[in-house]
Amino acid sequence: MKKEKIKNGLMLFAFFFKIGCFTFGGGWSILAQMEQEFVDRRQWITKDELLEMVAVGKSIPGIMITNISMLFGYHVGGFWGGLCAVLGIICPAVLILSVVTCFYNVLKTNYWCHGALRGIQAAVVPIIGSAAFSLGRDALAKKKGILICGGAFLLSWFAGVSNVLLVVLGVAAALVLRRVLR
Repeated sequence: MKKEKIKNGLMLFAFFFKIGCFTFGGGWSILAQMEQEFVDRRQWITKDELLEMVAVGKSIPGIMITNISMLFGYHVGGFWGGLCAVLGIICPAVLILSVVTCFYNVLKTNYWCHGALRGIQAAVVPIIGSAAFSLGRDALAKKKGILICGGAFLLSWFAGVSNVLLVVLGVAAALVLRRVLR
């Protein structure tokens, strides 16, 4: 049993390390890869479970994708799985930023680096759009979800209500609705 936990933890570390190295565009593009690998290919979790992890990961303090990685790793492999997933997702960023910091003065004026970053920037938009469309389609499948999302957007955009207050109001509304609909 212990060997199996270690094996799963190392597999989680390797997967999250890989996507941490080759994913540009932040958490949403990583979610697209997680969906493809763990929902579609391996079928370890459902799309609904991934959406729940996203909701919780975005709701708690910290970096969204690190929170989601911990939740996913814990779901799959307990504490050890969560730790390995988090280490896997943060190690590439730390390593890459360390190298960039050491060579920043050379890189910031390099024509080829600038061109490569512009190309990456263009590729990131469809990746993020794909993740948003795929996960959003399931999140907004019910009229209640569409109304809540629309109401939160209107309050944020037009009334200037802070995102923190919207989260608190959303939690309160969910608790009241759950109590009323019981």
